[in-house]
This record gives sequence, C-alpha cells and structure tokens, in this order.
Amino acid sequence: MAVQESIGFSGGVRRLGTVLELDTRLLSMVGALIAIWIFFDLASGGLFLSPRNLWNLAVQTSVVALIATGMVLVIVSRGIDLSIGSLLAFLGILGGFIQTEVLPLEGPHSWWISILVMLAAGALFGGLQGVIIAFLSIPSFVVTLGGLMFWRAAGWLFTQGRTITPLDSTYSILGGGSIGEFWSWVVCAAGALIVVAFIFWKRNSRRQLGFPVKPIGVELVMILVWIGLIALFAQTMNAYNFPRSELGRGIPVPVLLLIIIASVMAYIANMTKFGRYIYGYGGNPEAAELSGVNTKRVVAGAFALIGMLTAVGAMISTARLNAAPLSIGQLLELQVIAAAVIGGTSLAGGVGTILGALIGALLMQSLQNGMVLIGVPSSPQQMVMAGVLIFAVWLDMIYQKKRR
Repeated sequence: MAVQESIGFSGGVRRLGTVLELDTRLLSMVGALIAIWIFFDLASGGLFLSPRNLWNLAVQTSVVALIATGMVLVIVSRGIDLSIGSLLAFLGILGGFIQTEVLPLEGPHSWWISILVMLAAGALFGGLQGVIIAFLSIPSFVVTLGGLMFWRAAGWLFTQGRTITPLDSTYSILGGGSIGEFWSWVVCAAGALIVVAFIFWKRNSRRQLGFPVKPIGVELVMILVWIGLIALFAQTMNAYNFPRSELGRGIPVPVLLLIIIASVMAYIANMTKFGRYIYGYGGNPEAAELSGVNTKRVVAGAFALIGMLTAVGAMISTARLNAAPLSIGQLLELQVIAAAVIGGTSLAGGVGTILGALIGALLMQSLQNGMVLIGVPSSPQQMVMAGVLIFAVWLDMIYQKKRR
C-alpha cells in the first residue's frame, strides 16, 4: 500500500510538472523549501517566518544567489569556478582602496567610479581565467584553484593584511538600504506586468511555431499564482519596520539587485544565442564545434560573466560591512556551487536553470538561518549542509541515468 501511494504521488508530481511545463525536480525543491520553512517556524516559536527574519534572509541570500546564476552557465558549459571567494575579496579590497586611497572619501564621484572599476576588473579577471581555460585547454578546476590562491594573496599586497574601512556612505546603501514602501509596490507591480506579458508572449510564440500550448485556464491560474506571490513578497518586505519608525523598510537594495540580475541572466540563458551556445556546448561539445559555434569564446564569456557577477557580490558584501577585510568571501565558492547543484544544475554539463539556482540558494540559506535561530552550533550546521549537497549530487546522478 505504501509503495502504491509513493508511486501515485510521484506520478502526480510528474503529471503536474508536464501540465505546467516545469521540471519535477523544481517542484520537489519548492516542496522541500516549504517544508523547511514550516519546520523552522514551529521550532523557533514563529520567529523564522516573521517579517524581520524573512527580510534578513532575503539579504543574506542575495550574494550567493546572484553569483549562482553565473555559476549555472559555467557548470552547464562543463566548467567550474573555485576562485570566486578569493576574487570577491580582491575586488572588494580594490573598490575600498579606490574610495579611501585613490579618490577622496565621501567625494561626489568616488562611489560610482569604484563600482565601475570593480565591474570592469571582475569581467577582465574572470575572462582572463576563461581565456586560459578555453585557449590553452587547461582544466577549469586547475586554473580556478590557482585563482583561489592568487587573488586573495593579491589583495594582501594592496593592504598588507589590514582592513580598509570606513567606506563611502552612499556606497554603503548597496549593502542594506531599502527602496521604501511606495517604490516596493511599484517594482512589484512592474514585475507582475512583465510576468503576465511574458506568459502571453510565450503562448503566442508557441502557437505561431505550431507547438502545443497549455489550456488558457492553466495559464490564468499560473498568472494569479505569480501575482499572489509577488504581492506577498512586497507585503512581507514592507512589514518589517525600522526601529522607532512607523515606515516600512521595503525591498532591500541587495534583493532588488538580485531580482534585476536574475531577470537579465534568465534572459541571457533562454533567449540569446550566447545562452543557446552554452547549453549546446555543455550538452555535446563536438556537435557544437561542428555546427560552427566558437566554443572557446563561449567558455571565456561564461567566466567573464561570473567575474562581473562576483564584482556585484563584492559590492554588496563590503557595503554591508562598511569595510573590505581580507577574510571576506571565504568558502563562498562552495556555497555558490552547492546552490547551483541543489537547484538542479548537472555537474556533467548541459543541464541547469537560473530559477533552480535561486531556489537552491534560498534553500541552503534557509537551512543555515533556521539552524542559527534554534541554536544549532556552527560545526553541525556545516555537517548538515554537506549532507544536503551530497544528497543533491546523488539525486542528479540518478536523474542523469534515467535520461540515458
């Protein structure tokens, strides 16, 4: 009886995934995330799902999640990047150095000039690693492992081990400022309109190409679900108030950056030649080369892209601390890889989604956040996270075997 119920449940999930055109693993992750939230909320006496904790959870997730969107494309192209933690530290130190040593602190231009330099340096250094990997045919594991050691040492040369602080006050808004209640609702309303337009655009495109489309009732239900989730998100972010203030904080700036970057990355992955080339190369490198794809440029571009995203992560991290310490970003590469893999990105290449990486990052951060709330020591936290990662890789191996 139990076996029949299990088969029936899994079959129901598959049918639901087919109707909604969603990966069943994605639906399973959403279910696991909901279960984790309910468990930690009960275990913490209602603290986990409080507006204050959810606001903080969103900010804590932002750096890992936005870099994970780039890691998806790197892993899909059969690569790996172990250098992002050290590169984030170097870029953060570089930005702080420009603000405090090169330009006058609190000057009218120091904060945005440092941001441009960090973005350019991130793309340059990430792309340099990609060029070495693609054109010299050195494994990405080896090149980025060298980067892991090189970039943090380079940061030490800038600072001689000291922490750069304080940073520009305008720049610090990137780490934890908010856009206020009114603009939060404006952003969410714009997001809802974009979702509705995208769903109908996709439906019309499929019909013109002669592909089957979902029943209009299913489309309308999905639109209502998305609008409900967006409205709930806005309400939750606005419900957390500043201490001694009646005004809601609204969407945090790091989360707003994550929303924008995730949307752009989803567009790149699904609707551009570059994204199609990455998935084509990851699925079958030989076929991609025979089709005329410049696979070396594709690989180098993927690493340049994650380098630029690492620069954004460095901005958020250093702005939140109002300092650029050499220790920042330690083990970040493992958290980002774990988020991508748990989100369904296959280490064998060719498979992965931006949405899956976001859910994977939120799931991992929810586990860590919840364990902190209920008083789990640091060492068991790491053991649990390691177990979740191994379990996710095991599931991916099973999934890949079934695909063959």
